[in-house]
Amino acid sequence: METLTVALGKRAYPIFIGQGVLQRSELLLPYLRQPKVAIVTNTTVAPLCLRRFVDSLSTAGIDVAEIILPDGEQFKNWQTLNTIFDALLKRRCERSTTLIALGGGVVGDMTGFAAACYQRGMPFIQVPTTLLSQVDSSIGGKTAINHPSGKNMIGAFYQPTLVLTDTDVLDTLPDRELRAGLAEVIKYGLIRDLPFLEWLETHIERLLGREPQLLEYAIRRSCENKAEVVVADEHENGERALLNIGHTFGHAIETGMGYGEWLHGEAVAVGTMMAAELSRQLGWISANDVGRVEALFTRAGLPVVGPRMAADRYLELMQHDKKVQGGKMRLVLLKEIAGAVVSDIATPLEITRAIEARSIHA
Repeated sequence: METLTVALGKRAYPIFIGQGVLQRSELLLPYLRQPKVAIVTNTTVAPLCLRRFVDSLSTAGIDVAEIILPDGEQFKNWQTLNTIFDALLKRRCERSTTLIALGGGVVGDMTGFAAACYQRGMPFIQVPTTLLSQVDSSIGGKTAINHPSGKNMIGAFYQPTLVLTDTDVLDTLPDRELRAGLAEVIKYGLIRDLPFLEWLETHIERLLGREPQLLEYAIRRSCENKAEVVVADEHENGERALLNIGHTFGHAIETGMGYGEWLHGEAVAVGTMMAAELSRQLGWISANDVGRVEALFTRAGLPVVGPRMAADRYLELMQHDKKVQGGKMRLVLLKEIAGAVVSDIATPLEITRAIEARSIHA
């Protein structure tokens, strides 16, 4: 097992990464304020790993409430959030009860937001079960639900007290979900870590083959990158926005096509290609650089062309992005490979050209 730390002063917390840590209740016990927890999971994850997690905690004398939600991005809404609140109230959970997210990014985001709101704040722990959530969404305290007009529009910054990352759970992860997670892994290399990007270019097929040591390294290096950025800019006033490369375009795809039709990582891969194309148009990177990004996403089994949706619709949805300031769209672009910046210099026409170059024309 490896331990990383998100060094946020008094709110610092560890990330435990390793095989079988899901059943090591002794890792969680020091972080519980009372011997009672509520575990939020979904109908897909529950049959795979809920029971052994609950048994481990129960054996250690912890009272466990189970909250099982429907699975899917389309359920990341107020109605499902209220399901969590209803269960917490029914089980008489207190503000010192710990809420535990056992699942992927949707479960983690909703659980964190519920923890931020319930009785004005209760502790919560992230136990991510997808590659994407292990390398990205479980770290950094972003919590949210979706709105019909935009993804993650309603939420809060609320840090967990602990992240428990069990690499064994990836054994049951569908191939499509694994590939989607790799989009966020690749992101770290593209925006700030050239040696890691080069390592990914060498080992991408072996990651798809789920070689345990390579997956653990990719997870650890991604978490190190994420933790460094979060510590430098917790509330996304500057550097942390760089983690959103491809997300402004990608969120438009997720919202425009209907939540759940495209996985987050798939949409981010296409969005990153659009960002790379726009960066090329601005003269910052070369066509060869764009080809390099495309080649890695393609080898990872990710899409590099967006769905049939009008560019005007993209622009409409992108105006809801949280980086928009004073009505100006701020995008994460590449000044160079492994050198991302946030920029508002692109015109609507230039953005439209980048979208059209990387999507099926509506």
